[in-house]
Amino acid sequence: MKVFVSWSGQRSKAVAELLSDWIKCVLQASQPWISTRDIDKGAIWFSEISDQLRETAAGIVCLTQENKNKPWILFETGALAKGLSTNRVCTFLIDLSPSDIEDPLAQFNHTSPERSSMWGLITSLNSCLDSARLDERILKQVFDTYWPKFESSFKNVLEATPAEINVAPRSGDSILAEILSNTRLLSGRVRELEHRVPVSSESVIEVGPPNSILKIMAMAQTPGVTIAEIVDTANKIGVPMSEVDAIIKKYRMIDTPLFKRKIPVKRPDPE
Repeated sequence: MKVFVSWSGQRSKAVAELLSDWIKCVLQASQPWISTRDIDKGAIWFSEISDQLRETAAGIVCLTQENKNKPWILFETGALAKGLSTNRVCTFLIDLSPSDIEDPLAQFNHTSPERSSMWGLITSLNSCLDSARLDERILKQVFDTYWPKFESSFKNVLEATPAEINVAPRSGDSILAEILSNTRLLSGRVRELEHRVPVSSESVIEVGPPNSILKIMAMAQTPGVTIAEIVDTANKIGVPMSEVDAIIKKYRMIDTPLFKRKIPVKRPDPE
C-alpha cells in the first residue's frame, strides 16, 4: 500500500520525512512516498503525481503556518483528492490548529501530532492494507513501541527548523464568517428538504426526513466512503441528486455529471 506524503518548505519536508519513516516502522507493509521536489519552486509535475496516484491508497498533506495557503500545496492536495478513488486524504497539522485552516483544506480530516490523533491516522491506514492489515491488538503494541520515538523526534524537528516567516493567526472575524456561511448553507438545505416538491397534480417527489441531508454530508466527510456508496444511500433515503451534487463538490471538490439524475417519482396508489 502506497502512502503519498506531500510537503512544501523545509519544516514541512523534515516532518514529512519523519512521518514517512515512522509509518513504515509501524506498518511495515506500507510504502510511504515523498514528493522529491519542493512544490514552492512552481514546477508543474502533474504527470509525476498521476503516476504515483495509480498505486496510492492514501494521501497525507503536511501543513504549516507558512505553506497552508500556498498555491502549489492547494494544487497537490486537489490532485490527491481527485486522484484517489477512496478519497483517503488527510492533513497533518504541524504548527496549526484546525481553526487555522480555511476552505478548501478545511474540508479534509485533520491529524495533529498528538497520541490519540496519530492513533486514528494509523488505524485508518491499517484498514487500507486489506489482507496485510494488522490485528488491532498487535497494532496497538507496535504503535506504543514507536510512539515515544516519534514524539521526541517531532520536537527536535520543530527546534531544528524554525518558521521562516511569521504568519498572523487567523482572525476571529474570519472564523465567525466561515461558521455563519456554513450554518446558512446547511439551514437552507434542511428547509428545502422539509417540504415535498410537487411534480404534477398527481405526483410528488419524496425527499425524505429533514436529517437525511445531514447523513449525506457526514458520509461525504468520512474517509473510506466511496461516491457510489453516497449516491446509493441518497437514493434510499430520498435525497435529491442536486443536493448530492452540491455536497460532493463542497466536501470532495469533485464536479462530475454522475449526479445529473433525478430521484424516481413516487406516485400515489390508485384508489
